[in-house]
Order: sequence, then structure tokens, then C-alpha cells
Amino acid sequence: MLLLFFCCSVSLFAQKSAIYNNESQDFKKGLSLFHAKQFLAAQIIFEKLQSHSQNTTTIADCTYYAATCAMHLQQPHADLLMENFIEDYPTNANQNKAFFEVASYYFQQNNFVKSLEWFQKMDESQLDQKERDQLYFQKGYVFFITKDKIQANNYLNKVVHSNQYGAQAKYYLGYMAYQNDDFKEANKQFETIANDLDFKEKLSYFQADMNFKLGKFDQAIALGKAALAKSSPTEQSELHKIIGESYFNLQQYDKAWPYLEKYKGKNGKWNNTDFYQLGYAFYQQKDYEKAILQFNKIIDGQDGVAQNAYYHLAESYWKTNQQHQAFMAFKSAADMNFDIKIKEDAALNYAKLSYELGNPYENVSTLLQKFISQYPKNPETPTVQKLLINSYLSSKNYKEALELLEKTSLPENKTIFQKVAFYRGLELVSENNYAAALPWFEKAINTPRDLIFTTRATFWKAESAFQLDRFALALQDFKDFQNNASAKNVVEYIHLTYHLGYCHFKLKQFALAATQFQAYINTPNADKLKVTDSHLRLADALFMTAQYQLAIESYNKVIELQSVEADYASFQKAICFGFISKNTQKIEYLTHFLKKYPQSTLRASALFEMANTYLTINKPALAIKTYDQLLLEFPNSVLYPKALFKKGLALYNQDQEDEALAQFKKLVAQFPNAPESLDAVATARLIYLDKNQVDVYANWVKTLPFIAVSNADLDHDSYQVAEKQYLQNNVKAAIAGFEKYLSSFPEGFHALNAHFYLGQLYFNQAAQAKAAVHYEAVCSGSQNEFSEEALFKLSQIYLTNNQHQKSIPTLIRLEKETNTVPYLIFAQSHLMQEYYENKDFANAVVYAEKVLANSKISTADKTNAQVFIARAAFQNQEESKAKQYYAKLQPTAKGELGAEALYYEAYFKNKEGLFELSNKAIQKLSKDFSGYKYFAAKGLIVMAKNYHGLKDAFQATYILEAVLQNFKQFDDVMLEAKQILEIVKLDAGQINSSIQK
Repeated sequence: MLLLFFCCSVSLFAQKSAIYNNESQDFKKGLSLFHAKQFLAAQIIFEKLQSHSQNTTTIADCTYYAATCAMHLQQPHADLLMENFIEDYPTNANQNKAFFEVASYYFQQNNFVKSLEWFQKMDESQLDQKERDQLYFQKGYVFFITKDKIQANNYLNKVVHSNQYGAQAKYYLGYMAYQNDDFKEANKQFETIANDLDFKEKLSYFQADMNFKLGKFDQAIALGKAALAKSSPTEQSELHKIIGESYFNLQQYDKAWPYLEKYKGKNGKWNNTDFYQLGYAFYQQKDYEKAILQFNKIIDGQDGVAQNAYYHLAESYWKTNQQHQAFMAFKSAADMNFDIKIKEDAALNYAKLSYELGNPYENVSTLLQKFISQYPKNPETPTVQKLLINSYLSSKNYKEALELLEKTSLPENKTIFQKVAFYRGLELVSENNYAAALPWFEKAINTPRDLIFTTRATFWKAESAFQLDRFALALQDFKDFQNNASAKNVVEYIHLTYHLGYCHFKLKQFALAATQFQAYINTPNADKLKVTDSHLRLADALFMTAQYQLAIESYNKVIELQSVEADYASFQKAICFGFISKNTQKIEYLTHFLKKYPQSTLRASALFEMANTYLTINKPALAIKTYDQLLLEFPNSVLYPKALFKKGLALYNQDQEDEALAQFKKLVAQFPNAPESLDAVATARLIYLDKNQVDVYANWVKTLPFIAVSNADLDHDSYQVAEKQYLQNNVKAAIAGFEKYLSSFPEGFHALNAHFYLGQLYFNQAAQAKAAVHYEAVCSGSQNEFSEEALFKLSQIYLTNNQHQKSIPTLIRLEKETNTVPYLIFAQSHLMQEYYENKDFANAVVYAEKVLANSKISTADKTNAQVFIARAAFQNQEESKAKQYYAKLQPTAKGELGAEALYYEAYFKNKEGLFELSNKAIQKLSKDFSGYKYFAAKGLIVMAKNYHGLKDAFQATYILEAVLQNFKQFDDVMLEAKQILEIVKLDAGQINSSIQK
């Protein structure tokens, strides 16, 4: 409370002047009213005299008194009136009084800078003691307000004995000493005015605070409580803090928290110490939930208070079963060096929780090893060593675990290495990366510490070799697995005969394949899908060994089981009837096939076989009709040139020579490189001979680049030499032979074959650029017998080399022309991916839906399509659709896709305000997919948003700062983390003054 006793008695300054020599009644009346403090009435008289008097002195005196009255009346521009007087009458006897009046006026207006300016103009020697006391106090107070403590002390000390100003001077002198923590001097000044009613209430606060700061907590509490009722709201807030913190220092936490809680802070904000004290008081009361709400507001702390707070925050989280939150708080405490004991214990708990929960920032194994090396004498170190051993497997971060294991030579790590190598191989298999998986299975086999893992690794090595088309190696490894004594004890054994069957089948050992597939069919508890597939491959093996009746029975079983390959089985069944000379039944079953499976990729083949069979049973008209149906429905089929030729032959045999000739010419014109073109030319020759039009034939043949009668034999012989080397697998000789042939006969009849075989040879030698040249030659014309395979290989080359401008049209053509389901799925899957990478999300979705519409896709294909629909929908801001498809991925997605699906589950739950559920998804992501750093980092940002939503500034800040420290390789992650951290700190800074913006 500011107590100013300001009394200005102008009568003290009144002196006799010349005006009294000739004093009028009006002037006397004005002075009388002035001394009676009737300033308005006096002002009227003085202003009237001022305007009518002819006496200069009277005018000057009236001007002074009128201005003085204006100041007492607080009239606008009163200061200007006085300043005008000073300027107009510089020699007037009232000049010094005028300075004093203006200074006092500004003082009363709280314009201390202007007040001091006028005080400095005064001549103190002209003042009496009372006036000097007023001057010294007011100047002292002005210096106090303007924080010039030296001058304030100087002037206030001059009036400590003044009856009017002494008490106030002592108060301000004591207050300045209090501010300077000079409690002895403050107490000395305050004691002299302790009984003054004007100061008693005010002093009670300062006395309570001084006792607190002197460590006299009991006295501080007593004085503080006594002062509460008489204090202002601001002082009450400070007194609550003094009382609460005094109880805190006395370790009376049950009494401390009610007072600490009522503290309003400085400018409405608490600092880190304030939050720590209330949090610790709750912690001591075992009210951990409330303790968390205080501790977690402490962010950016870099002192002992913060380390203590983070440690007790961690314990509070731990005691309320919030282990993930405890994990982060222990890390913060472990990173500080203010209390070494707290640092070590926090590091231990951080290491243990990292093992239990997973750690998205650091490799758990490295972290555990770090603790062991830093604290070898810690009683818990043996426990940590056991956790280290288990961490390699439980973290599922096999890649980094293997890197660490390969650097160590401890004997006990050999067993761990074998297991981790095996699981790393399986992880790569789940990602269809068999080439990368194979070496890890070999390493597991070559580290034979555990027979079970050696056995399982042998099986999966065989499977990886099979998927890489290394069928002989796969067969040998499957046999090694079969001969292993432990084979029957592992889960893979039940499927052994199925895999053996496929190896024999791929090696064209069909009789052995049939035996193995039959054995799998007879296996109890075998996989149903594999059993159905085994019936189909058994039928194929029987077909290839000309056991057509038995093959028909197996194909019937496939149809009965409603396999996705039922259309293929139905087609093959019909073909079987043809081989046993039951052409009527063959046509019957082909007709049934065409009706039941109108969308089958085998429809063109079925029409072709039906037409051929009509020719066989001498029904040329039906044959021609069926060929026409094929030509109409499948103008891009590889069977198109064959159907043209067959139709031409049928017409020729029906003596419809002109119609036949038209078909042959059409064939040769559209498909000059087709094998049938040469036969078409030969048959056309016969027609021209019959028509006695040899000259017409000769002129036509001259237009055909692949027909050179004189060189035909040389062309054929040159090609045969190269082809022989190719069939004998003499790679270098075959390449040289085909290149020589193409050099000699670039438009030769066998050029198409030579280009294709060279493409295959170069492709298998990993000479992709050379292979591409020849595959492109194969595909340069119309569809042919090699174009499907060439398009497939060419697509792979373009995809590998990121040649998007070439890969997309090649894949589109492959999709259009292929009759092979795996190639169709390949084309559509990669078109989906290519369009997505080119940000053509609409087409990406079109192809993803095509893949999903195919009933013959694998689980991996299905998963891949779903993820691209989800990604494209998200990019198109169709979040509802994206959420739906990411949810579909959850049950099957593995590896990086699993990490992606979990991230988006967390993302969408955050968007819905389901912060706790979102955090659970991220916790699973961190534990099970920590190796996938990008989604781990993205997930952590979502987790930070969740904690921000949950008002946990500590967790949000810790996570974002950890992301900024550990994931600098991801620019988009860094940018988002910085933006959110700024928001979190801005919000937290609204209540915590310790936070640096």
C-alpha cells in the first residue's frame, strides 16, 4: 500500500510583496479564500483581477495564484498555466514556489519523470524544513519508483526522522533492503514501524517471507497464516507459496500441498520448481496420478530439480502401470549428471523397460551392453546380461542384432547367432526376398548349435532355392532335410512331400512328382489348400506321363474341391479325352468349359482346341466357325496366327482356294515372323500352282523379306548350329552362334527365335542391357509365340532400372496379351505400383482393384494391392477409404507393410481423439517393428500429438526432441517434429515460466 501524505500549504510560501502596499479588498478576499482552501472561488477572483489590473506586480501575483488554484483543483492544463507564469515572470518572487508547485503537481499525477525534472530546478536554500522534508521524500520516492536505489536511499534517509514522512521513508528503505536480500537492514527498518497501523498488515507479508528466506520455516508459517486474511489477492498467492514451501522444507508434505496448490504464480505462471514441489508433495502422499499432472509440466529442465522431477515422474508412471511413459521419464533422468545415484538407477530402469517394451530410438542390445560397460558393479548387471541375450530374439530386429553378433566372439553368442540368422532368413522370406534370405539360412546351417534350428534352416534354404528357380539345389536340400533325424520334430516336416513334388515337377521328373503329390494328399492334417493344389499337380504329372485316364480322375477331384484352378482342370480334362481318342467327349467338355468359365484366360485355347478337334472328326464347317469365333474374340492372342493358318488349311481342304489364299496372305502380312507364316507361304504356293499363277506367286514372294529361296537352306543351317549349342546349354557358343546368325540374316526366318534365345541367354548372365535389345526385337512386331515371355522379362529389366517411361507401356501390353495368370498378376501389380510412384493415384487404384478381383492371387499379392489402395486413398484425402484398407492389412501384413499398417491405425485413432488407443498401436509398432525406422519415427510424432492432446507436455516434448535427435535422415519427419514441438512448447509456456520459447 502506497501511503503518501502530501499537504501543500501555500500560506507557508506567502511573503509580503509590493501588492500589499496598495492592496485591494478583492485581492485580500482572494488570498483569504485561497488560505481557506476554497480554490475555485479564489481562482475566479484572481483571474478577474488578472484581467482588470493595471499593476504589473498584481497581475503577476494573480497569475501565480490562479495557476496554483488550477493545480489544486486538478484542472486540465494547470501545468501549462504554471509554466506560462514561470516563463512570463522569471524574476517574480514566486518563481521557486512555482517550480515546487509544478513538481508536486506532476508527482500527484504519477508523472515521476516530469516531476523529477522540475524538482531539479528548485533552490533548496529558499525552503523551510517542512518544505525540504516534502521535497526530499518526494524526490526519494521518485528515485524509488524509477529504480535508482542509490539516490532513493540518499533522499529517503534525509527524512527518516520526519514526523510526516519518516514512517513512509523507513518502509521504502526497508523494502529496498528486502529486495536486495539484506534482511538485517530490512528488519531494522520494519521493526521501527511495526506498530504503525498504516504498515502493520503490509509488513506481515514481508516478515513471513524474510523468515522463510532465513530458513525459519515455523515462524514463516505462523506469520504467513496470520497475514493471509488481511492481504491482497496477489499477496495471498505469495503467502500460500511461503507457507506451502515452508511445510515442504519441513517434510510435512500432507500440509504442504493444499497451500502449494493455491499459489497463482508470477504473472499467472509457475516455474519448474513450483511444479516439482507440488508434484513431490503428491508423490509423498502416494497420490501418483496428481503427482504426474505436476511433474509432466516440467520440460526443458537442465538442473537438479528437473532430474529429480523426471525420476519421480518415472516412478509415478511406473506405479500407475504406465510403463511406456515411465520409460521416457527414466531416460530423461538418466541423461543428467546432477545426482549420480539417480542417474544410475534411472539408466537401469530405462534399459530394463527398453528390453520389455522395445526402443524406437536406440538398439536395445546396444543399450543393454552400454549399461553393462558403464555400471559393471551394479547389483542388477547380471540380470541385464541375461536380458541382453534374450533381446536379440525378442526385439525381432534381426538385422541389427546380427550386425552386433558378428562383431562378438563369445561362445554363448554362437547359439544366439544361429537362431537370429534363421529368423532373419524367415523375415526376408516373408518379404519375398529369397535371394537375401538364402545366405542367412546357410549361416544358420553352418553354425550347428541347435539341431532343431539347423534342420529348419535346411528346409527354408531349400524353399528359397526353389523360389529362385534353382530346382536341383532345392531338391537336394529338401532331401537333406528329409534325411535329418530331427526333421519329423519340426513344423515344416508335414509339408515336405508337397515341396518334393514341386521340385520333381519343375525338373520334369513327372513320375517322381506324382508319387510325392500323392503322398502329400494322403498325409493326415495336411493343409487343405496345398492338398487341392497337390491334386492338380498330380493330374498334371499323370498327364505328362500319358496316364490320361488317371489324370482325368485327378482333374475331376480338383473341380470337385472348387479350386481357383477349376477352369484349368476342366480344360485339361477335355484335352485328356482327346489323347484317348474320345473326341466327342472332348468337344462336349470344351463346350461345357466355355459356358461355365466365360472369363477364363484359357478361353482362347479352348476355342482353338475345339476347332482343331472338329477338323480331326471331319467337321470343317464347325471348325471354321470356331476359328472365326476365336479370331473375333481374341485379336491379340498368340493363337491368332495359328488360327488364321488352321482356318486357311480348312478352307483349302474344302477347295475354297481363294478364301484360303486370303487367310494365308493376311497371316503373312500381319505376322511375318510367326512360324506359321512359312507354312502359309508354302500352302499358298500350292494354290498358285493349281491356279497356274506361278508368276503371281513369284511377285508376291519377292515382297516377303523372310523368303529368299536361294538362301533358305543357308539360313536354316546357320540357325540350327546356334540352336544346337543352346539346347546343349553351351552358353558362350550359343550366344556367338545366334549373334552370327542375326548378323548374316537380320531378317531371316529364324530371326525371331534367335532374338528371343539371345535375350534369355543374356538375361541369365545378368547382362540386362544386351538382353533388353533382343527382347525389344521380339516385341517390336505383332504378338508371337515368344512375345509373352519377352514382355515379362523386358518389364523386369525396365523396373529394375527405374525406366518408368518404358516399363508402363510394356506392362500394359503384357497385361493385354498374356494368357498366363502369374504374368497377368505381375503386370497388374507392377502397373499399380508404377502409377502410384508417378502420383497417378486413380490408375493405381484401378489396377489394385484388378489384382483384388483375381481369385488366383496369393496372400502377398492381396496384401500388396490393399496397401496401394490405402496409400492412394490417403494421398487423395479419402481418409475413410484409406482407414478401411489399412485395417484389412492388419491380419496379414508383415515386415515394413506391417509397420505401415500399424502407423496408420495410430494415425486415424489420433484423428478421432482416441489418444490412448492410438498410443497402444504405436507401442506395438515400436516393439514389433523397430527396425523400420521411417514408420517408427512417424509413429512417434503421432504419439507426441497424443500426449499433447492428453495434456502431458513432458512426454510430448521428450518424444519430439528424441525424434529430432535420432531421425535426421528423414526430412519430412524433422520438419513435422519441429512444427509440433513449437506448438507444444507454446502451449506449455502459457503456464510454465521456465520454458524457453
